[in-house]
Amino acid sequence: MQQLHAMPTQTSLKKRLLIFVSGFSLLLGGVLIATAYWISLGELDEILDAQMQNLAERVAAHDPAPIKSHFDIHKRYHEEDLFIDVWEKQEHPQHQFDLLLHGVNQAGFYDRSTSQGVWRMYVLPTEKYQIQVSQPFAARSHLALELATSMFVPYLVMIPFILWGLGWVILRSLRPMDEFRQEIARRGLDELTPIKLSRYPVELIPTIQEMNYLFERIESAQQEQRQFIADAAHELRTPITALNLQMQILLREFPENIALENLSQGLIRIQHLISQLLDLAKQDASGLHIMQQQPFYLNQVAVNCVEQLIHVALQKEIDLGMERQEEVVVNGLESAARSIIYNLIDNAIKYTPKNGVINVSIFSQGNDAVIQVEDSGPGIDPALYEQIMKRFYRIHHHLEMGSGLGLSIVQKATEHLGGKIQFGKSQTLGGLFVQVQFPRQMKSVQPSL
Repeated sequence: MQQLHAMPTQTSLKKRLLIFVSGFSLLLGGVLIATAYWISLGELDEILDAQMQNLAERVAAHDPAPIKSHFDIHKRYHEEDLFIDVWEKQEHPQHQFDLLLHGVNQAGFYDRSTSQGVWRMYVLPTEKYQIQVSQPFAARSHLALELATSMFVPYLVMIPFILWGLGWVILRSLRPMDEFRQEIARRGLDELTPIKLSRYPVELIPTIQEMNYLFERIESAQQEQRQFIADAAHELRTPITALNLQMQILLREFPENIALENLSQGLIRIQHLISQLLDLAKQDASGLHIMQQQPFYLNQVAVNCVEQLIHVALQKEIDLGMERQEEVVVNGLESAARSIIYNLIDNAIKYTPKNGVINVSIFSQGNDAVIQVEDSGPGIDPALYEQIMKRFYRIHHHLEMGSGLGLSIVQKATEHLGGKIQFGKSQTLGGLFVQVQFPRQMKSVQPSL
């Protein structure tokens, strides 16, 4: 059994950058407060050491008497609190925390560890006395921490504004990625033109270049495929036509031969398939090149298509005609409009029963031209409207022979005209209702006929 692997959780690059920047800002704040603490502590040591030395020298200058300091363990002392002890050199007085240094012959600073923490002291020996000024190191640490914190508070207050500004910069810097995504999303199925590099930053250029190379390879592969279909259909058209003519001669000589009749129907179907393949290849190829758009009368194109197919409709005794005919001038691809009308009528003839009716309408609606074909056939289930435009998809296989390419050609031609196709049920005839609507003016030029 194949094991199902959970898809990795995808995170946003913007979110990741914001998280990293926020974390880095907090880390930078921690480094700032630590640095400020050690700098403040060093400055305080210099100031308070000078103060302790000055106090000891002042006491020695005034002929001091023996003094014993007292330390309260329940009281928090500050940087201004100093403890002074004065005793005769021959004496060895005891202090409650073993704070006193004995036998010091040279004045200087000393650090001593006691049960109440580390103390900083300055000892000044004189001829008769030994003077000692002491201070708990915790008092200095507390003051240094307060100074560092006071320096960090403005930074802490500014962090939200800094993060907001950085977030705005990140979002603005990543906007070209959103624009690139939107440009790709706006492209049609056949739009393989290269993406312009000048609109995007240097970091995206390699990706865009690879994307353009991919477009070139896809375009080349599609062109080769379309060219193969067109060449194959073109090469098959002549021999199939010749076979069909020979088959008609045989049918005149042997009119009741069922096998020849079935073979003739097969040849007609192959001939129709080849014709539609050529038409489809032409529509696909037109999507890759900018074709010359010309003004034409859409109603005249519809009349020509009806005249070409009227004999096919008469063979099934179908009433084919123009229901509504307005003079509609279109500036666009006449071949695409002809393919739409011809294939819609041909498809309606296939699936409309004997003695049926097919109505073709051409009219304008606002700035759009409308092609409308409706018949009295069996119609199509609305759930299949999306399926019927797929290539080689057929619903009523048993009713008429066909290739399943007619509506695919109609859809492709409609896309080239920048229009839309709509299916429904005919309210007057009860069969399929097809309406194609596209702009009459694809270019800002006035038609001159």
